[in-house]
Amino acid sequence: MSTDPSTHLFWITSRAAGTVAMLLSSAAVGFGLLMAGKLVKGNAADRRSIHEILSLSVMVAIAVHGLSLIADKWLHPSLLDVTLPFASSYRTLATAAGILAGWGLIALGLSYYLRRRIGQRRWRTIHRFTLLAWLLGLIHTLTEGTDAGQPWFLALVAIALAPTLALLAFRCYFQTKVAVEPGASP
Repeated sequence: MSTDPSTHLFWITSRAAGTVAMLLSSAAVGFGLLMAGKLVKGNAADRRSIHEILSLSVMVAIAVHGLSLIADKWLHPSLLDVTLPFASSYRTLATAAGILAGWGLIALGLSYYLRRRIGQRRWRTIHRFTLLAWLLGLIHTLTEGTDAGQPWFLALVAIALAPTLALLAFRCYFQTKVAVEPGASP
């Protein structure tokens, strides 16, 4: 194995961008849950800007994660392998989960700019699928890649997931409570 880091530059870049995408997507989903639950105070425009910046940053990290692999000298994936689910023969299910998550997060993030056109209510319904795309990304994170089973990586994932999962549980609890007890407020 070569000790020259430039031979692994694109693989290292992809690993870093994938990790950043996981961290940022957890932050974006968590912040979205904070906003939806009205648990964060301040100017609504400022809150939306923070959520938007996080979401756009996720999209950039996802693009860097997938596209940097095309130049990887070990894996040699094609553009179709990193953009089309089930096209790659490398860990097909885990790769497909990541690609579906990536496209889902990108499409759902960009749907924000179409919310007036598709209607606020419909957009909110569609936007809830962000959780599914995020969960698919977590499956990809935990099942593929060199770092997937490493204790330090699992600790990092747990630290990123804990607040978001707690907020999701909180939101689900109060939605159920409001549905059962009309008049209760989340």
